[in-house]
Amino acid sequence: MTVDTTSRVPLRSRGHSALARLVPLSQSGFASEHWGRQPLVSRADELLTGAADLLGRDDVDELVSRRGLRTPFLRVARDGRTLGDREFTAGGGVGAGIADQVSDDKLLGHFAAGATIVLQGLHRTWGPIIDFTQQLAEELGHPVQANAYVTPRQSRGFDDHYDVHDVFVVQTSGEKQWRLRPPVRPAPLRDDPWTDHRSDVEEAARHDPAHEFTLRRGDVLYLPRGWIHSATALGGVSTHVTIGVHVWTRRHLADELATLAVEAASRSERVRGTLPLSPGGPRTASLDDDIEVAREALLEALRAVPATDVVAALQGRWRDTQRAAPVGPLAQVAAADDIGGDSCVRLRPHLGARLGGEPGGGARLTSRLPDLTVGEHDVGALIALVDDGVLRADMVGLDLTRRLLLAGLVVLDD
Repeated sequence: MTVDTTSRVPLRSRGHSALARLVPLSQSGFASEHWGRQPLVSRADELLTGAADLLGRDDVDELVSRRGLRTPFLRVARDGRTLGDREFTAGGGVGAGIADQVSDDKLLGHFAAGATIVLQGLHRTWGPIIDFTQQLAEELGHPVQANAYVTPRQSRGFDDHYDVHDVFVVQTSGEKQWRLRPPVRPAPLRDDPWTDHRSDVEEAARHDPAHEFTLRRGDVLYLPRGWIHSATALGGVSTHVTIGVHVWTRRHLADELATLAVEAASRSERVRGTLPLSPGGPRTASLDDDIEVAREALLEALRAVPATDVVAALQGRWRDTQRAAPVGPLAQVAAADDIGGDSCVRLRPHLGARLGGEPGGGARLTSRLPDLTVGEHDVGALIALVDDGVLRADMVGLDLTRRLLLAGLVVLDD
């Protein structure tokens, strides 16, 4: 039996997709007009269901004062400089002897003096943002992460710069004035940060911005990678969540092609052959022929790499960039202990699961968790679970259901 299917993933929250909470355009309209090309400012009253509730001021205070955050989940910037960790961290006290926990007392002093608080990795630490970013990543098909920037009145956190990933900026409180300038390095890659082009960025910043506007609560800015930007808080405290989209590019395809081609070319005995003696080190004249042998082998291998192999390799990287939906270990064990035939289970969201056939009639479930292999008699249950979304435990089989629960592959359906 050959099976190839992808897990069904819930893509809607309160009746609207994650992307629809950020832009007023259809997915196809956004993709054709703005994705990777042009900035887009979406006003709160244009969005049917916005994202301003992702992180409020009380939520920020909760995170920095009661959650025991450590670096690098928080950093602090002032006047274009990032403060050293010791300037805003301290020991955790009795029973928590950790030297780099965020100090709310130190943070209060810095914030009152005009520093910007940067909450990093909110896609790992704050529930509403965890859920939203996982949903958005599924819709876009590109990895997503989230930071928040909390800026005092009339303060500028960072100098003009560009990012090497696309961003959605969600203004959740206050107001912030933004200035955008076209890229000096179009479509920069991850290894091409703005600091490598500092003089060009500084020169661009001396000219009038191409776009200047103010974001208010509920407004959203989409900014493709490479666009130079800076922002200043107006009036009171400004909080915005930056959702970074680490886009896949054709460079990723080239990387996978090259890796697969080298593996294929290495099967040739000629390519594996030893180079001649070269006293004094390699010389062009003595290696010309060998270089051509390697070149031709690589070119032949590149042309022969199946597109399906490239996609499979990229799927593996895609699975590694995101997490499955959070799961409670205690709840899972309790569910496995108490499972009954009328209990309903569903595939854990955001697994990135694919079901493929195995020799002998079994099947292998590949996902963001370790692979799971089942025998032929359980294949039908897995197919139904992946395709139908929710099943009664007695339809799956109680033993298999317990196994899936303890592996974190399914959860009880509410």
